[in-house]
Amino acid sequence: MSEAVTMEAPAAPAAVASAPVLEARGLSKRYGSTEAVTGLDLRVGPSEIYCLLGPNGAGKTTTIHLFLGFLEPTAGSVRVMGLDVAAEPLESKRRLAYVPEQVMLYRNLSGLENLEYFAALGGTGSLAPERLTDILVGAGLPPDAVGQRVSEYSKGMRQKVGIAIAIAKEAGALLLDEPTSGLDPKASNEFSELLERLRDRGVAVLMATHDLFRAKETGTRVGIMRHGRLVNEMSTDEIGHADLERIYLEHMHE
Repeated sequence: MSEAVTMEAPAAPAAVASAPVLEARGLSKRYGSTEAVTGLDLRVGPSEIYCLLGPNGAGKTTTIHLFLGFLEPTAGSVRVMGLDVAAEPLESKRRLAYVPEQVMLYRNLSGLENLEYFAALGGTGSLAPERLTDILVGAGLPPDAVGQRVSEYSKGMRQKVGIAIAIAKEAGALLLDEPTSGLDPKASNEFSELLERLRDRGVAVLMATHDLFRAKETGTRVGIMRHGRLVNEMSTDEIGHADLERIYLEHMHE
């Protein structure tokens, strides 16, 4: 397997000294009288895994969709690698990869055929089957599953194809919406290890999740959202599992 695929490159410089890859400035999204997101200021630098925590309806998915350009802000702006998403939607999308809770793949195609299709769709161009296979295996897909139909895959295997698509696209940022929901502990741990390898390559990761344990284990920073507002933000180096759970529950009971 080639060195570029194994995702073992040296870690990028600390994100603190770098320009943000993902940035929200005074971001708000309103539906009628309902504020889905209110006054959000958020920055995610290279080699960061930022975990957005919060209950259903807190604004996590809306935030992800605003970065993707699926929604237009009511106020404020979102930027991807310095590009305003509203002003330059196509260019900003080229710099992003997205893995939702349920990765949508063509069930009658193999993992290899899906990756070939989505890589070409993402502007990567035509890659040799050997290269695509290396990417899939590097993303954790068992070699004997590469040629199998996706209809035979577990959810964890489909998520790995989603990560492989992100790797093939060479995206600077990865957006995730509840990617470990429904995964067993082993598959969840493998997914976290994949994210850490991408982080080591300098990719900025923004993940919406309910999983406090994975947020602490995998994230470099966590933000807690409630009623569309970011109510707390902290480095995972500063807190333990019990502390994070206590702080989270305190905000939920306010």
